[in-house]
Amino acid sequence: MTQSPLHQILDYANRANPYPIYEELRKTPVHHEEDGPYVVSTYYEIRSLLHDPRISSDARNLASTAGDPLAESAQEDESALPPSFLRLDPPEHDRLRRMTNRPFGPPHSPHRIDGMRGELQGIVSGLIDGIGDPGRFDLVDQFSYPFPVTVICRLLGIPREDEARFHTWADTIAASLDPDPDADPTERGKTSRDARMQLGMYLAGLIEERRKNPGNDMLSELATAKGEDGSMTTMELLSTAALLLIAGHETTVNLVTNGMLTLLRNPDVLERLRADPRLAVPIVEELLRFEPPVQLVPQRTTLADIEVRGVTIPKGASLWLVLASGNRDPQRFEDPDRFDPDRPDNQHLGLGSGIHSCFGAPLARLEAQFAVSELARRLENPRLLEDPPPYRQNAVLRGPRHLHISCDGIRP
Repeated sequence: MTQSPLHQILDYANRANPYPIYEELRKTPVHHEEDGPYVVSTYYEIRSLLHDPRISSDARNLASTAGDPLAESAQEDESALPPSFLRLDPPEHDRLRRMTNRPFGPPHSPHRIDGMRGELQGIVSGLIDGIGDPGRFDLVDQFSYPFPVTVICRLLGIPREDEARFHTWADTIAASLDPDPDADPTERGKTSRDARMQLGMYLAGLIEERRKNPGNDMLSELATAKGEDGSMTTMELLSTAALLLIAGHETTVNLVTNGMLTLLRNPDVLERLRADPRLAVPIVEELLRFEPPVQLVPQRTTLADIEVRGVTIPKGASLWLVLASGNRDPQRFEDPDRFDPDRPDNQHLGLGSGIHSCFGAPLARLEAQFAVSELARRLENPRLLEDPPPYRQNAVLRGPRHLHISCDGIRP
């Protein structure tokens, strides 16, 4: 019996290469199965819906989660914290996002990210120095995972002596996002809840401390801000800090790992990058199109009946927007299955679009640029030891769980 496209996307057997499924899916731009979600897979329709105010990110607007496995699991992921702005609609979304952006980027803090260049370089160099045996190492465990969570710690102002504890909580919570058919769901849920609770208690204590003795870190500024939008409550601050940790960590892990996997499969591009580190900018943009860290956006709901390509999606329906499919749509990108860093007008969907476009995009881009350019420069004759590598279970946050690499040496 042939699997439906929906089940093929979720089937782990297709994780290493879901793109033929997306190609088939685009033949029916709005796909719907029985009581399941409406799945939209073409570039222009996805982009339009991402900007449509009739599309909600608030799961409370769903008429029913029946038939949508990702909607149900998304609700299970929520802890006792209120929803982050990622899962809210205007005006609540706009207020919290504005408040979070003030200490993060332009126009109020234009140098926050650019000012981290030296620190990013130091973290990347330290991790590459610590790889150990160049004959066999795991890029995910030894580089891609620790890199972004260390950056988030520095950004928020987590004391250096607490970074190891923060790493442990982040890894536990990140692992809980992946389905694991072999694990005991009760025990797994308890482990995840415990990590979230410990993280929440730690952050609550740190927030109170920063309100009394603020520093120049982002958490201090969020804790003491009193602008036109007022101040964040402690619970809102906790939700926002948890979002920055989890979303900022998970996407960058996949972007860096998918990036190196793609470059190792395209050695001519890797060699160009080694010779000219400035190519990291267009290379990362093409990586965001070609192998986006977020494959699809499942938590969307229609607030009214909406017609898309002749199909009426009813109010309250669950909606999936398959960003990775839109990024390979031949109606928008010429020869879309070819990795081409010289691609002109690369307006991909790799970081979303509209009011929920990736909040941390400036940082994610910079992290990935530093990562791939330094790995290209310092690894001598790198090669994959396993292709395809083992992937994470997660169909939404798609990336290798391990990426075993061998090289002849590590340059200073």
